[in-house]
Amino acid sequence: MIKVLIADNHPIIRMGVKKVLESAEGFELIDEVATTEELFEKLKDTTPDVVMLEMDIPEINGIAALRKIKKEYADVKVLMYSGQSEDVYALSAIRAGAFGYLSKSSGVEYITAAVKKVSEGSMFITNELAQRLAFDEGTKKPRRFFRRLSTREIEVLKLLASGKRNKEVALGLNLNEKTVSTYKARLMKKLNVDNMVDLLQQAKALELY
Repeated sequence: MIKVLIADNHPIIRMGVKKVLESAEGFELIDEVATTEELFEKLKDTTPDVVMLEMDIPEINGIAALRKIKKEYADVKVLMYSGQSEDVYALSAIRAGAFGYLSKSSGVEYITAAVKKVSEGSMFITNELAQRLAFDEGTKKPRRFFRRLSTREIEVLKLLASGKRNKEVALGLNLNEKTVSTYKARLMKKLNVDNMVDLLQQAKALELY
């Protein structure tokens, strides 16, 4: 049996994933949590094979939670999932150590396939994403710029794009404000802009709004 823990702050999503796993053979849902605080409390007492982790779960964001899991619970494999743009966030999640990324717009049949593959230590991405990553279309200039960004830079850009001030970004990512300012300068350079308005336009082009 593949032991699964779901971490998502949306009760309807948790219920839906639970129903899918319970209706399939070979899966055991050992628990579900709504926050990262609850997640790490559960991990002290339980050892799931796979954590299905929502990218935008409250408190610590998904990428930061993923890093913490990798550091403190190395045997636990993480399948990141989200309603956010797959071709942007999948790379960010995988770079941070996820074994796979599942878009909430994917078909229901992908859930069990993804969990099974991740539990075996294999990487899971959808065929559609694999095809998109294989080609760097000339018409998708913002995507090419995105690939220059580190996972942390993507996190900073996302929070800035959501309207957060430097202080709020610093608190959310456990950084100091000076470091956030440094990241902003790097982002402007890498995305080839020289002001915040254009930086946020690039974020919009990357579907970070």
